[in-house]
Amino acid sequence: MKHLDEFRDPSLAAGLLHEIADRARRPMTIMEVCGGQTHAIIRYGLDRLLPENVTLLHGPGCPVCVTPVELIDAAISISRRPGTILCSFGDMLRVPGSAGDLLAARAAEGDVRVVYSPLDSLRTAEENPGREVVWFAIGFETTAPANALAIHQAAEMGLKNFSVLSAQVLIPPAMAGLVASGETGIDAFLAAGHVCTIAGFSDYEKLTSEYNIPVVITGFEPLDILQGIMMAVRQLQEGRSRLENQYTRAVREEGNPSALALVDRVFRVVDRRWRGLGMIPRSGLALHDKYAAYDAARKFAPMVSSSDTSPVCISGSILRGRKKPPDCPAFAVDCTPEHPLGATMVSSEGACAAYYRYRGVMHEQKGQ
Repeated sequence: MKHLDEFRDPSLAAGLLHEIADRARRPMTIMEVCGGQTHAIIRYGLDRLLPENVTLLHGPGCPVCVTPVELIDAAISISRRPGTILCSFGDMLRVPGSAGDLLAARAAEGDVRVVYSPLDSLRTAEENPGREVVWFAIGFETTAPANALAIHQAAEMGLKNFSVLSAQVLIPPAMAGLVASGETGIDAFLAAGHVCTIAGFSDYEKLTSEYNIPVVITGFEPLDILQGIMMAVRQLQEGRSRLENQYTRAVREEGNPSALALVDRVFRVVDRRWRGLGMIPRSGLALHDKYAAYDAARKFAPMVSSSDTSPVCISGSILRGRKKPPDCPAFAVDCTPEHPLGATMVSSEGACAAYYRYRGVMHEQKGQ
């Protein structure tokens, strides 16, 4: 494996930028669908180094950001049940529901605990046999194997007080929906390398063939991203539309067969609502009937709402690539990481958080 410093080599970056500029002879719009890539792009100013003909859009690349209001409301409702412990990643605690968030629920004496993996929540259930423990399972394909393993192990152990509220989503259907909508004129995608380490190529190959659009599986270092952009630009300039793998050091065509088999054993594909994007067919994962006893939505039938969050927040347009964070009148004024109006400012992978942290506001304030 190459040394990390090689992925930040200025001379290699200059060569890639030169080739991009040489090949981008017409306007080209490329969307990345990974929050880690978005943060790298903004942190290192990669979008500002590109020629004017190449525009980068930030898509729905953050699973925290796309978790819909009704699932946040369901988690809050469950956390308020007597004798229940709700376990979650820390990012989820401040994502707004229709009337508050999990942090407020915890302040109101709900037992909401931040853990670092689904197996931590499984351990919590073992240690608290007299209480119901619910794991709020979010993520793209990357987190699905660990969540499936926790459910499978709970069943093997006969653990009756553990269940999962699934907010698992699948990224290729969302990409297809964005292309089909024609809202933003996407010419090519950078696909998230970590997702493809699990999922492999097949769904992305279907996307390229059905919509005649280039997809480049890309890593997360600055040179990974620049090379991914160059590969997409080269395809567009040559009139080709196919799947390419920039992230060859980690991604294989078959993905991770063992992980995929476990996910298929525990989960089934369902339609799922995404925050900012609406209902997307076959874009979510729910538990198979065999594991119904571990499905928190069936077990508790929590109260939910379909109402939207702040009418000022434009995070839906940001997640669809129609706008960028500075386009929002509330950005860095009424909406900050300390007082977020939308999920894209809450999450560490959100586009608004990236712009706030690395561009403009914080740096300008420090310079005053």
